[in-house]
Amino acid sequence: MRTPILAALAALVLLMPLAAAAHPGHGAKPDRGAVEGIVRDYLLKNPEVIEEAIGVLRARQEEERRKRAEAAIAENGEALHAHPMSPVSGNAGGDVTVVEFFDYRCGFCKRALPAMEALLEEDANVRVVWKEFPILGPVSVSAAHAAMAADRQGKYYPFHLALMKEPELTEAKVLVIAAEAGLDLERLQQDMEDPAIQAYLDETQALAREIGINGTPAFVVGGKLVPGAVDAARMKELVAAARADGNRE
Repeated sequence: MRTPILAALAALVLLMPLAAAAHPGHGAKPDRGAVEGIVRDYLLKNPEVIEEAIGVLRARQEEERRKRAEAAIAENGEALHAHPMSPVSGNAGGDVTVVEFFDYRCGFCKRALPAMEALLEEDANVRVVWKEFPILGPVSVSAAHAAMAADRQGKYYPFHLALMKEPELTEAKVLVIAAEAGLDLERLQQDMEDPAIQAYLDETQALAREIGINGTPAFVVGGKLVPGAVDAARMKELVAAARADGNRE
């Protein structure tokens, strides 16, 4: 059975000679206005064709984006999974690596936090790489600098959790949370100014763009890009699929 799109194309092919015959002054060439009129009339009578065509186009574009992302992930494996400045939680020698790009002021990142906590608590063989991706303003940038500085004191993960669980983050609250986490504030503020941290964040921004990440959160699991918040069940599925496929980074 023909789809509406195929029917429209068939009708256009069949009717083009008729349009040409209706305008003999143009020889064998069809009259553009007549052809456009035929197509317009068909679409007005069958508007679902437009919706179907848009769906096909979107599916094609999504498949192209997926292929580009997977190629970029494969090309940037070391930067994604083994950058010496990237904070890591869980099993350092785990058989599956989950990379998360996030922003501390992102509501969807906060929504995905329970899934990441559950993953680390329940799966002793998973490794999580945290990619600071501050895209929501100066407070996000300040929080990212503080978190990277906290990593130098060996307290990245508890500080990360505390920042994520703060509903209304400000620069002042970042320091309050740091103090509550037992961080050395003087050292923290000094380390926050280290140009190496900003250089790393700039590298992460460039990496995200190359992969096709333009929002948070975004995950890389088993060589695939997974944009948007996921729940605990979905995260377990992604990790299990990576193990089953043997593509564990």
